Amino acid sequence: MTMQRRTLLLGAALGATTTLLAACGGGDEDHNPLDTIVGVAQANSDFSILVEAVAEAGLVSTLNSAGPFTVFAPTNAAFAALLAELNVTKEELLADKTLLTAVLTYHVLPGKVESSAVAGLLGKAITTEQGSIFKIDSVAGALTITDGRNRTAGITDTDIQASNGVIHVIDKVILPANKTIVETAQSISDFSILVNAAEAAGLVGTLNGAGPLTVFAPTNAAFAAALTELGLTAEELLDSPLLGDILKYHVVSGLVLKADVPVNTDIPTVLGETETLRISSTFVITDEAGRTANITATDVLASNGVIHVIDRVILPSAFAPT
Repeated sequence: MTMQRRTLLLGAALGATTTLLAACGGGDEDHNPLDTIVGVAQANSDFSILVEAVAEAGLVSTLNSAGPFTVFAPTNAAFAALLAELNVTKEELLADKTLLTAVLTYHVLPGKVESSAVAGLLGKAITTEQGSIFKIDSVAGALTITDGRNRTAGITDTDIQASNGVIHVIDKVILPANKTIVETAQSISDFSILVNAAEAAGLVGTLNGAGPLTVFAPTNAAFAAALTELGLTAEELLDSPLLGDILKYHVVSGLVLKADVPVNTDIPTVLGETETLRISSTFVITDEAGRTANITATDVLASNGVIHVIDRVILPSAFAPT
């Protein structure tokens, strides 16, 4: 990675991670390479594959620089599991410089974030040097990362100090998102009607766009119930001129993870500023028609946003009782 590219990446990440930086320090002092993040990793035999990967990607000088950085460091066992998951050899992974660089920089945050600061970040979108996000949750008292592909990794050790940052150990290599909202929905069988509806309404391009977008996604059962409620067949719904409006009412501009949902507040949808929905503290949505839907699953991450699963199709004001 050239210094120019690193500077651009760091600048972009810094702009998106002000919460992180509030807990971090900085500095331009010189560092002994033996004490830097790379030096500390080299001294730990369980990081030998990570060290080799960093060297192959040309990131040694970056991670030896002043920083500070936070590195989520996968163990050798974590890399071995990744090779099996991707069905590649270590040599093949190390030879793919584009993939290798993206994966490694996805494990790096700008600034020094010790475990004591993580409590304030739980459930929030954390932007990496690679530019994509992951989130950290506390599950049964253990810190767990959910990556962009909705895989999870445990944080098994924390606060290994280096002169230019800190290392946290993880038991799985995390990966940036590689599917858009539409592609993610297509990979989940319970969203097949939603995908068909988005195609029929001509909204695939929008939902594949840069975003970010937040989608409240009804399941197939939710759509089946909506057909009964509206007195329509599936074909009639897909041909309805109101289909686009119904679907747009399920989409909010911006990335809104569960931890950042504005509770008991009118939330504008992409259908229009006045076409709002409200979410209670128990994650029940009230729509413009005065109906309610439960959010049954949250934070399904995609490259251009996030999906929350709901058990009922929500309706805009056109369906409000008169």
